[in-house]
Amino acid sequence: MIFDETYLHWAANKTDQDRIILFCDIERPMKYRSSQAINRIIGRFLMRAAASPNEIGDRTGGLNRAFRYLYSIRLVGKRLKAWNRTAYYIVKWVLFGSIAVALFWRY
Repeated sequence: MIFDETYLHWAANKTDQDRIILFCDIERPMKYRSSQAINRIIGRFLMRAAASPNEIGDRTGGLNRAFRYLYSIRLVGKRLKAWNRTAYYIVKWVLFGSIAVALFWRY
């Protein structure tokens, strides 16, 4: 069974034969070279940040390390929503509002 941290899913090979899985990253041509360069820089950064280890010694990207903790918060939110939808939405919007105030508050 293979687990991939990029997004929540799993795959199982229940046969006695090997499977090959191909992942492709296709670069879209852009009109301006400067746009293409910015796209490549951002793409490289995001790919490193979202890296999932495939072999022993491979590094895990920062987004995947953070996702472990963020998903545990999401599970608490799901339990709260199942228990009381009104309380869930109140907490959700208070948290969003608090984050917005923290980001944009100027002294």
